[in-house]
Amino acid sequence: MVIQSTAAGLPQDSGRKGKRSLATAFEPWLYLSPALVLLLLVLVVPLIFGISYSFRKFSAFKSEFVGLAQYQAMLHDQVLGQALMNTLWWTVASLVLQFFLGLGLALLLDKNFAGKKFVQAIVFLPWAVPSFLSGLTWAWLFNPIVGPLPHWLYALGLKAEPTNILSDPATAMWGPIIANVWFGVPFFAITLLAALKSIPGELHEAAAIDGANPWQRFTKVTLPFLAPTIAITVMLRTIWIATFADLIYVMTEGGPAGSTNTVATYIYVSAFKTLDKGYASAVAVLLLALLILYAIVLIRIRKSLVRYS
Repeated sequence: MVIQSTAAGLPQDSGRKGKRSLATAFEPWLYLSPALVLLLLVLVVPLIFGISYSFRKFSAFKSEFVGLAQYQAMLHDQVLGQALMNTLWWTVASLVLQFFLGLGLALLLDKNFAGKKFVQAIVFLPWAVPSFLSGLTWAWLFNPIVGPLPHWLYALGLKAEPTNILSDPATAMWGPIIANVWFGVPFFAITLLAALKSIPGELHEAAAIDGANPWQRFTKVTLPFLAPTIAITVMLRTIWIATFADLIYVMTEGGPAGSTNTVATYIYVSAFKTLDKGYASAVAVLLLALLILYAIVLIRIRKSLVRYS
């Protein structure tokens, strides 16, 4: 009888364990549900609507399904082709200058010197300025009537006369790039400084004892530890720069002659100026696809750096 009661109790115990394991597995998702619902409403739903708009043609009072017509139109859009090239130039130039200046500032702020707190406040200040105000300020600085920069460039012999570089198609892109570098350097300085603080000081001391000079300590000790952080910050900043429309639009509105027109500004103009929401959505989907491919490559690179660093 004892054996039978024990055998009869086994299914009940296994059933309780099964219920407990199911509840344990479901419990984290229950805690995450508010955040997941918020992400669904804020990110996923607008994304679905945006992709669906790319298959429709919008007019003043109605919209109609046109299939892949919007994507086919992009193949023959010369303005979009120029915007893609401008986006590449705008992104690469801004990213390279921001990264190296941010790395230099991070290495400087990692040292102890008089007035370090004040320098930190000055370095991090541009990140707190709204991008609209930043673009407006830099547009004034490049204006020869109210701004000093054209006169300084003329005094240094870099320009034949104090003119606005934003009005010349050959130099107009440098205006938003300089403004964006000023705006974005603090991001790299903050993140790379935090990564530098996590490097054990004993490693630099051991390398110095072994006879390594400062450059060797930087390349053999500092950079390998910074590599995973560099990969993720470069990926994030690239995406932000490529989709950054307000700074360029405030300074140049994509001109002159489309010389500063990027994909992000082209999407904005197509959606809100020409009211072609369907085509703007298609261009946005193209930009999204390119950035996803880029992010996949950078994430794979970061995994390899984490594995071997």
